[in-house]
Amino acid sequence: MSLRFSVLRKPLIHGDKSLAQVTDDVARPLETGPTTLWWSAFIISVAVLILGVVAVTYEIMTGIGTWGLNKTVGWAFDITNFVFWVGIGHAGTLISAILFLFRQRWRTSINRSAEAMTIIAVMCAGIFPLIHLGRPWLFFWIAPYPNLRGSLWVNFRSPLLWDFFAISTYFTISLV
Repeated sequence: MSLRFSVLRKPLIHGDKSLAQVTDDVARPLETGPTTLWWSAFIISVAVLILGVVAVTYEIMTGIGTWGLNKTVGWAFDITNFVFWVGIGHAGTLISAILFLFRQRWRTSINRSAEAMTIIAVMCAGIFPLIHLGRPWLFFWIAPYPNLRGSLWVNFRSPLLWDFFAISTYFTISLV
């Protein structure tokens, strides 16, 4: 019996290749330039990004009613995306916590990716309450800070203030 092949499973590499040939096959996508398929996908992605920037700019200029957000509809583009990105952040935290809980020795690189995913997702989630304000240049009104305007203070019962505290707390804890 040959020691080269396992009797328990099929070989992963077919064609009787040497280690140098396998290395060339694995490294070829990294050493060659992007393909036509990659460039077409990149151009489509950039076009969708530009469309999104134009849409958010239009929304900021005309108001949050462009989403169909009115007195009877309270859940629109911004709140659903906020919840989505918070969920993605929780997934990164969960992946990191499970690997830490089971004390996996190989978890380091996956934990870094999961924690980076959490931090980036929380930053993305933080954008949507700002967009929900309708006037994002007044974002500091949702943050409690000392001011000299007398009785003007934030509404502590406002969900936007809760979002501010939740995002800042989650972001701070994720960084630590």
